[in-house]
Amino acid sequence: MIVYFFIMLAVLAIGSALAMVINKNVVNSALFLVLNMVSLAGIFLILNAQFLAVIQILVYAGAIMVLFLFVIMLLNVEDEEKLFDKFRVKYLLTFLLAMVVMGQIFYSLAGVTDMLPQISEQMATIGTVEAVGDVLYTDYLLPFELTAVLLTAAVVGALMIAQHKIKRTDEI
Repeated sequence: MIVYFFIMLAVLAIGSALAMVINKNVVNSALFLVLNMVSLAGIFLILNAQFLAVIQILVYAGAIMVLFLFVIMLLNVEDEEKLFDKFRVKYLLTFLLAMVVMGQIFYSLAGVTDMLPQISEQMATIGTVEAVGDVLYTDYLLPFELTAVLLTAAVVGALMIAQHKIKRTDEI
C-alpha cells in the first residue's frame, strides 16, 4: 500500500513540476510549485522523515512561496506564450496513467522475485525530530553555532547598511 502512495505522490510531483514549467500564468506556476513541495513532503512522510516533511511545508511551501508570490505580484508580469502551443491535457493524463501502470508492473515483478528490501527497525527513528536534534546538538554543535553567529552577523550588517542609506537620504 505504501508503494502505491509513493507512486501517487511521485506522479503528482512530476505532473505539478511539468505544469509549473508549461503553464502560461505566473501565479498558477507558483501555485503548482507549492503543490510540488507538498507532494515532496508527503514522500518524506512515507520515508519516516517527519522533521523534513514539516520543514518542507513550513520553510519552502510557506515562507519562500509567499516571497515568490509577493515578488510576482509586485512585478506585475504580463501574460507569456505557452511553451507548447498544442499541448493538450489528454497527453498529460496519458503520461500519468502510463506511469501508474508501469509502477504496478514493477511492484508486481519485485514482489514475485523477492527484490523488495527489508526495512530494519532502526530506520523507524532516523527521520524523527529527536534523532535530528540529537545529532545536531552533539556531533554538529560547533558548525551549528558558527552558522548561527554568521547569520546573526549578516542580519546586523544588512540593518547597518539599510540605516546608512536611510540617513543619507534624510540629509539630502
